Amino acid sequence: MHNQATLRVIACAGLWSALAFVLNLVWEISHVRLYTIWMETDGLRIARAVFHCSLGDVVIALATFALAGIALWRADWPVSRPWAGGAIAVIGAMAITAWSEWYNIYRTGAWSYTSDMPTIYGVGLSPLLQWLIIPPVIVVVYRALLPFLFGKSGGRHADQTHGGRIRKGIMEPVLITEAASAAARCDLGGNPRLRD
Repeated sequence: MHNQATLRVIACAGLWSALAFVLNLVWEISHVRLYTIWMETDGLRIARAVFHCSLGDVVIALATFALAGIALWRADWPVSRPWAGGAIAVIGAMAITAWSEWYNIYRTGAWSYTSDMPTIYGVGLSPLLQWLIIPPVIVVVYRALLPFLFGKSGGRHADQTHGGRIRKGIMEPVLITEAASAAARCDLGGNPRLRD
């Protein structure tokens, strides 16, 4: 049972990560000209930097997905609690990004902005907008793709045993009851339930 539940959580996180990679890659490509790397190096290095930054964005997205799941005690929060989870993901990602931009520009000098980058208190507006816009878009696309990828039941069977009882034809919801546990679940159909 724990292996199946773990696979459901991994599937939810995998879908979130895949969507985050695609959307953030598009964003990174579109705003790379606002960084000085655009003028300072060749196309291959720019491509590597965009890919590297997109992978970093996936880490941020996955961390905020987990943060929202832990805060809401649900790995299925994009379906069951999209507003609350989305707000947690946006706030968390914007906080991480604001710190990362400030640290990498003013502390390490790892990158810098061109004069075209609008800033708020010295932090680029484009990366902040990225995390204001992309998590809600991920939630919408995630919710749309879930039934398509996993069917109406989310890949679960209609006849299920819960605490020794069989509930025929009822899609039982799933809730994370042990947030730090590897036994956390995600019902890919988006229906929360307390574990028996």
